[in-house]
Amino acid sequence: MSNPSTLSLPQLNQLTTESAQQWFSHCCASTTWCHLMTQSRPYQDLPALYHHAQQHWQQCNERDYLMAFEAHPMIGDVSSLRKKFAATKQMASNEQQGASQANEQTLALLAQANQAYLTKHSFIFIICASGLSANTMLNALNLRLANATATEIELAALEQIKITLLRLKKGLQE
Repeated sequence: MSNPSTLSLPQLNQLTTESAQQWFSHCCASTTWCHLMTQSRPYQDLPALYHHAQQHWQQCNERDYLMAFEAHPMIGDVSSLRKKFAATKQMASNEQQGASQANEQTLALLAQANQAYLTKHSFIFIICASGLSANTMLNALNLRLANATATEIELAALEQIKITLLRLKKGLQE
């Protein structure tokens, strides 16, 4: 599977272990989460899949969270998003639409705040950006910048599972 594709649930259930792990990796880059999701197949229905996705994410640890965070581009870095994440284009489409429509000043402020966040916490700012404007993301980033790193890991993990669930929904046909 070189590109993520939209699958039916029966198709996902029938993928080889390797292909299923690769497919799940387009939703979340934590290898532990992908392994757990693959091993939990077959899924009876989509609610069961989403339940397992959340349950398995809760079983992950800080190392798994950081692995998942590393797979994201910085908010507002649209060129990086296009280049680095071409493989996840279908499932990640429109996640940063608000940033892609922002003015140059807002993008510059996002870049500065993102760099300050990365310097402080050693990982990029994670937020489920679907439907959020660039200004909303910038305000959230500025508010969260003051948090302790342990708090930010917890908050970013909560945002990551939202992103993961959205990607699962985009990647699966009803």
